[in-house]
Amino acid sequence: MSIFNAIALIGGLALFLYGMNLLGEGLSKTSGGKLESILEKLTSNPIKGVLLGAGVTAVIQSSSATTVMVVGFVNSGIMKLHQAVGIIMGANIGTTATSWLLSLTGIQGDSFFINMLKPMSFSPILAIIGVIMIMFCKKEKKHDIGKILVGFAILMYGMEAMSSAVKPLADVPEFTHILTMFSNPVLGMLAGLVLTAIIQSSSASVGILQALCATGSVTFATALPIIMGQNIGTCVTAMISAIGAKKNAKRAALVHLYFNIIGTLVFMCLFYLINAFIHFEFLSQGATPVGIATIHSVFNIFATIILLPFGKGLEKLACLSVRDDKEREETIDANRDFDFLDERFLDKTSLAMEHCRIVTNNMADLSREALFKSLDLFSDFSEEKAGDVCDIEERVDKYEDVLGTYLMKLSSRDLTEQDSETLNMLLHCIGNFERISDHACNLVNAAREMFDKNMHFSEKAALELRIFTEAVRDIVNMAFDAFKAEDINEATKVEPLEEVIDDLNMELKARHIRRLREGKCTIELGFVHSDIITNYERIADHCSNIGVCIIEIRQEGFETHEYLGIMKREDNEQFRKQYALYKEKYKLPETRKFTENDMQPAAVKA
Repeated sequence: MSIFNAIALIGGLALFLYGMNLLGEGLSKTSGGKLESILEKLTSNPIKGVLLGAGVTAVIQSSSATTVMVVGFVNSGIMKLHQAVGIIMGANIGTTATSWLLSLTGIQGDSFFINMLKPMSFSPILAIIGVIMIMFCKKEKKHDIGKILVGFAILMYGMEAMSSAVKPLADVPEFTHILTMFSNPVLGMLAGLVLTAIIQSSSASVGILQALCATGSVTFATALPIIMGQNIGTCVTAMISAIGAKKNAKRAALVHLYFNIIGTLVFMCLFYLINAFIHFEFLSQGATPVGIATIHSVFNIFATIILLPFGKGLEKLACLSVRDDKEREETIDANRDFDFLDERFLDKTSLAMEHCRIVTNNMADLSREALFKSLDLFSDFSEEKAGDVCDIEERVDKYEDVLGTYLMKLSSRDLTEQDSETLNMLLHCIGNFERISDHACNLVNAAREMFDKNMHFSEKAALELRIFTEAVRDIVNMAFDAFKAEDINEATKVEPLEEVIDDLNMELKARHIRRLREGKCTIELGFVHSDIITNYERIADHCSNIGVCIIEIRQEGFETHEYLGIMKREDNEQFRKQYALYKEKYKLPETRKFTENDMQPAAVKA
């Protein structure tokens, strides 16, 4: 074997690994996070979990990726440990899909149909189609499909390059001697384990073994223990991902390890025990890609069938390995929400984005709760309720920090166009949610001052504020519901109401100044009144920001100022109609007309 063969081998391996990565990435993006969401929800029983784990892994072409996701789900509390067991077992079955795909290289025959089934015959066609889709198609989904086709072609070219590079090794006695050493079950398992642990992919290491079949020196006696070791080596990725995770996540990774170790030991003991009496003749024969795929599949199906009834035993073994301490169990609070934002999900961008949506929705609910509780304090003040509002506001602040940091990390990943739009919307809106909770605290201070000093508004002022308060409740509900549902129709109703609230703000200021002049209100109470309506008006502004953001993100192309200009044009019949509706709904009690002089301070007017 020359230096050029070695270079070709390394190059083939590089193409193989890159093609596998490109193929998996394209398949994952095409699924749009749906596969991951299915994993979250449909794990009610072990058998269903096995089928789901196998299906998802077969699609994304990586049992390691599936297991890492499962570790993340368990860590975040989305999935219970017992739900993870079936999926982990199924992932091992699903990963055999790659070996069967690669086994197509071993197809023999002279007919046109048989030859077209060979990957090296149809891979160039797929590569051409894929490149055309990537270069000339504008839709992102077609780009992803193009990546899948190109990834498959590169994978197969890499496989062929490795096979061609290792063929001369058939004539090297030293190489044959080394392979003969691996026929020892222990050494073979160690070799497979180390190889898989280094490249962190059992599919890739099985592919390398299939490529070595081209030398004709790899017998089934050599291949079988190596395959067993490869199944244990693939656990390394999940074990690494569990570092620093919670105890249940560590246990999920250990379930994966124990499943493969126990399954391997049981299979090997039974196989070699039977072989001692029967003497399997195929062991001395040269291994083929199809044969390796068969052994890989038989082992994983065997291990799953044998160990599935003992899923609870595996779970218990993992719990014994990672014991609970006597710390109090975590309560369901904001920190539990943050577990959704696990960095293990960052590589699965659609899933990570969905989790960000969930957490942001919870943040919005907290912000709304804080505001509405603060509004209730003006009629029924208590320090306990006031303290609740401030506690919620602190939680909302934490949400903004954690979400903002996570979203910025996510923004550096390869996002779909839709995910990119959603990310921009979330980044824009979380700041508005946080500011609304700040205004809730401001209102708490105003309510506390009125309670402590036993201050009361006049009957007219109290009535006006009640009307203003209802308008604020309405716009908050409208904006927040529009955000959660991404409802553009609902979002368009926000701006007309915000205009009405601006009018209410000016009107209430004018009316209160008049009451101050007439001696019906004190200066001190006037300051409180001004604080309240100013906070109301700013809350409405933030709701407007949320509504406009939803519209401009989903309708693509509107700038905020441009949109507001279009909305408020006199010829915008829809806006005017909605504005008139809210104007009537939140109509203040009749009083005399106000002039500009009414808005001037008494000293200036005098």
